[in-house]
Amino acid sequence: SEKWLQGNLRTCVEGLLVAPWVLDIDTTVKPLYGKQEGAVLGYNPQKPGRPSHVYHVYFAGNLRLILDAEVQAGNHTASKYTQPGLWAYLDKLPKESLPAFMRGDCAYGNEQMMREAESRGLKYLFKLRQSSNVKKLIYKAFAQGEWVSAGKGWEGSNQTLTLNGWTKSRRVIVLRRRLKDGVVLSNEQQDLQLELAFIDLYSGAEKYEYAVLVTSLPDEVLTIAQHYRDRADIENVFDEMKNQWSWGGFTTQDLSRCQLMARISALIFNWWSLFAGLAFPHKHAEAITSRPLLLHS
Repeated sequence: SEKWLQGNLRTCVEGLLVAPWVLDIDTTVKPLYGKQEGAVLGYNPQKPGRPSHVYHVYFAGNLRLILDAEVQAGNHTASKYTQPGLWAYLDKLPKESLPAFMRGDCAYGNEQMMREAESRGLKYLFKLRQSSNVKKLIYKAFAQGEWVSAGKGWEGSNQTLTLNGWTKSRRVIVLRRRLKDGVVLSNEQQDLQLELAFIDLYSGAEKYEYAVLVTSLPDEVLTIAQHYRDRADIENVFDEMKNQWSWGGFTTQDLSRCQLMARISALIFNWWSLFAGLAFPHKHAEAITSRPLLLHS
């Protein structure tokens, strides 16, 4: 079943991958309420202390098409659990179908992930965690004062960085945005991809929020910042999959059947997205509106 479903998921997108495309990687948590296999405590921001499964998902960026989804135990949230399946998927793609670059949040901005991408000649764009050395880089960028527009109220500065454990220096983009209404963010704001990770409180009257991106892309700061903002569309797919396509609505005793159902749901989601895309070619129509509309018509 795994081989059959992965083959059909590839069929949904293989005709599209001849044009430049972006590979998005992310995880989502599914809280569990029974004694299912793999139901263990892990990172669970919505229901802390609740056992869960973790879905490791790869997307064709901004097309809202799922390339593959792996279901793992609730404590397997780190990128090292994503990587075996991810690299196996990419290694099977013909060279002309490889992504223009891959992107992910701070869970993927680590040496192992970047080294594997570099060994395959793949470009990448990841966010960095706000470690002490990254904060020092932020202060350095602030002191230099060489900021350019990064769009949406953000400013960016080109820097290079070598963290402990890295095998080489890499290009990083320090982004900042002036805070207008104090330093407290709502829970809704904190869920956004590019929101606050660190606030500078030592620069006088003006306060800024910062984000730091690591990339092998040669583009200017504005383009790179927009590329990262575009990955926020992943949250729309997760919301649709959980609330309209059953990822949050079924339970099984064993992990293998849960994996089977997750891929079946992803496949049907892809089929419906392609079908609805023929009817609504200029925008993505979520199932909550496109299903009743097309069924009634």
